[in-house]
Amino acid sequence: MKTIGVDVGGTFTDLVYCNLETGALAIHKVSTTPDDPSRGVMQGVREICEQNGVSPAEISNVFHGTTTATNAALEGKGAVTGMITNDGFRDIIHIGRHQRPQHYSIQQDIPWQARPLVKRRHRKTVGGRLVPPSGQELEPLDEAGVRQAAEELKAAGVESVAICFLFSYLNPAHELRAKEIVEEVMPEAFVTTSALVSPQFREFERFTTASLAAFVGPKVKKYIADLGAALHSLGVKGELRIMASNGGASTPAMVSEKPALTLLSGLAAGVLGGGWIGAQCGRDRLITFDIGGTSADIGIVVDGQCAEADARSTEIAGFPLLQPMLDIHTIGAGGGSIAHVDRGGAFRVGPQSAGAVPGPAAYGRGGTLPTVTDANLVLGRLDPEDFLGGAMKLDPEAAERAVAAFADTVGMSLHEAAEGILTIVNANMANAIRSRTVQKGIDPRGFALVAMGGAGPLSGAEVARMLSIPEVLVPPYPGITSAMGLLTTDLKYDAIRTQFQVSGDIDTDRLARDLDAMQADLTARFDADDVPMDSRGYQRLGDLRYVGQGYELRVPIGDGPVDAAMLARLWEDFHAAHAREYGHAFADSPIELVNVRLVGTATLPKLEALSAPEGGSLDAALVRTKPSIFRTDAGLQTFETPVYRRDRLPVSTPFDGPAILLQTDSTTVVPPGAVAEIHPSGSILMRLGETQ
Repeated sequence: MKTIGVDVGGTFTDLVYCNLETGALAIHKVSTTPDDPSRGVMQGVREICEQNGVSPAEISNVFHGTTTATNAALEGKGAVTGMITNDGFRDIIHIGRHQRPQHYSIQQDIPWQARPLVKRRHRKTVGGRLVPPSGQELEPLDEAGVRQAAEELKAAGVESVAICFLFSYLNPAHELRAKEIVEEVMPEAFVTTSALVSPQFREFERFTTASLAAFVGPKVKKYIADLGAALHSLGVKGELRIMASNGGASTPAMVSEKPALTLLSGLAAGVLGGGWIGAQCGRDRLITFDIGGTSADIGIVVDGQCAEADARSTEIAGFPLLQPMLDIHTIGAGGGSIAHVDRGGAFRVGPQSAGAVPGPAAYGRGGTLPTVTDANLVLGRLDPEDFLGGAMKLDPEAAERAVAAFADTVGMSLHEAAEGILTIVNANMANAIRSRTVQKGIDPRGFALVAMGGAGPLSGAEVARMLSIPEVLVPPYPGITSAMGLLTTDLKYDAIRTQFQVSGDIDTDRLARDLDAMQADLTARFDADDVPMDSRGYQRLGDLRYVGQGYELRVPIGDGPVDAAMLARLWEDFHAAHAREYGHAFADSPIELVNVRLVGTATLPKLEALSAPEGGSLDAALVRTKPSIFRTDAGLQTFETPVYRRDRLPVSTPFDGPAILLQTDSTTVVPPGAVAEIHPSGSILMRLGETQ
């Protein structure tokens, strides 16, 4: 079985080809085509097939991490979106919960007010009301009002509609009927409902998630359809699988129906890839650190499991997102991040990026602004003749001019300014890691940092030192680890039902019916996707909290009958989870079962373990020595630094930093005081000493 993983980044589109029967593996990178990412994808697929003598018709699966939905949300470039909701609730997505992203600022950007997904004039209200506890109808749906609202939205040029009614998570009947009417009036529009996207309580978050789905829906649906057609025209007969935010793969049909599933598509693949690399090295407590051209993405793996975001912290572009997703934090810091002086006169790096076009000055494509890549080149940490394995030459003079102009602005020498750019961007990334670890009670010193992405191995060691992290792992192919992560996943679907039941008064019949109904729904989905019965598995979960708390903890629900014994185990597990999360539990307090969830997985063919090439020696791997500059306790120092070809290094043979390791998809920097070696799995294992 032959598979391809494709991850679209801001600067490069990364591809990995693997023959799962023989273990043969190859990587490839092409420039991302921002105007139409599918062009870069198709170019990459065609070229990697040609390079490996494989016909596209032989490819069994194409796994894809897409940034289409992510970019549309981040850049605010989605469809003209409308909403139909209940009378009196037009402004739910504007008012929110009176949250203030910055608690103590009187001047701040509240995304859902400053950049509304649905403009107020495109929010229409109609009569009709369902009420708890079971979603019974209090007032019939005003179908004529729905039709009139759809006609008004159509006349206003609206391209996509979110239908969001109160308590639809208990009974979706009104939303489904409204959807039928809107599709009759607006057959070309993308129409979705809040119950389809996220059938759970919390109106503001559910309505906003549905609005996000409608906002990105047309673009995602078109992209997936165009990509599928292009693959077919190329001769690819295998299945297309799209990475979802929950760390599982989805079919094109599922993504077209629920586009919000892909809002963290490519980022999730990176965390999976980093976790897989750590497992190969025997490490199960990891911080995945994926730096590309425009952003740095951070994920946490504990005991081999990727951390999932909770309802309090699940968001995209500042908008709350009520969807299962891996806990990934992204900041604007990458190889293309631009150094500048802000309005207050402070030295800043990012979040603005030079992107793929024109890119850093060093790319020689007309860029003139100083970037992180330019700073690395000025300090001798990149080889201008061996970037991307020699496929791309860098322009040292252009990089030096860009950094020198900035150095004059801030009153520094050339090298002080270049090193300052790296120190600031590394500090930004270290602070981002602190927000996911230290600020959540997690000690990063007990973790290994997986440095990946095209720029991760350049910064990984210095960021780890800022956090006192003792080890850094650099994957065999760091620049395409996200693409490799795509080949380690399974098909994964989620179902949810809101309960609002309290311990001591649980309707076990209702709970059992809901669990059975969710399994029937997921089984029907797997049947539609022709998933073999023996590859399917299901996991039951509950969202629980003490009565009176505002947010829940997710706790596994064991298999077997829903009875008193099962509930007793569930309450005990919740107390234990609460103690782990908050340091205490209240054994005598009543517990509220808020939601039940079912996760359905279907196993897919996966990437096998890698191994380092045998043989090699430090002498054979040495390309040259060159001066490079690092900061030590004595200030900036120039070191005569060995430059090694990574694939020629011996296994389990330690060598001291400073050193620079070259390979096709990235460059690894081993700083002074660190000791590195090639692990038998092929990853670089770097142990960090104190800075000299």
